[in-house]
Amino acid sequence: MREGGKILREILLRLKQEVKIGITTKSLDLLSRKLIKVAGVEPAFLGYRPEGATKAYPAALCISVNDVVVHGLPSGYILKTGDVVSIDAGIKHKGFYSDSAFTVGLGEVPPLIKKLIKTTEQSLALGIKQAKAGKRLGDIGYAIQKYSEGNGFSVIRSLTGHGIGRHLHEEPNVFNFGKPKTGERLEVGMVIAIEPMLSSSKSNGKIKSLPDDSFATSDGSISAHFEHTVAITASGPEVLTGKLF
Repeated sequence: MREGGKILREILLRLKQEVKIGITTKSLDLLSRKLIKVAGVEPAFLGYRPEGATKAYPAALCISVNDVVVHGLPSGYILKTGDVVSIDAGIKHKGFYSDSAFTVGLGEVPPLIKKLIKTTEQSLALGIKQAKAGKRLGDIGYAIQKYSEGNGFSVIRSLTGHGIGRHLHEEPNVFNFGKPKTGERLEVGMVIAIEPMLSSSKSNGKIKSLPDDSFATSDGSISAHFEHTVAITASGPEVLTGKLF
């Protein structure tokens, strides 16, 4: 999983360089497929059918724009100034999965939305700090929730992080809210995907399902999403998907 995490990091770094005004989200997906093939790994999302989905996912990337929180389907949509773009990617390497995501704003982005992106990124870092043996899942969720809501944003509560390993989504669910010293105890050897998803709305973290199986904020507020694959080790949390942001 360390090997796979490094490979995914390099793919996402390249994709981040290519997220620009005037290109389609579909072009980013096509590039990701080339990068994944060259790396000698498999796309984790392509053909994957998560629980509750009406059909298998037809792309290698999830590209969620503005109010779309996750599972945005690449399309002919042309990115423009002011768009907030979240890219979520996963790969399979030697039988094990890695998963990571980031959000960027394009061109002229309002100060509030810049703060949203930075807060989501920082809340992930704070959640990762709690991913230590002996801690509990509630400690991760509380750290994310406290920082996010303290900065005036809402946690998307019905979407969560997850365990990851031989399957893309495994137990346990990793909530982005919670109470300290509650929930499953973290043990050495566990690997989890921590992924805060926030809304720019101060009071509404609710979502709605769209026809393409993506999820958007129910009130149209802008969202942001960051994710890392993290191993619980004897010496503390190890971010297998490296530093992206």
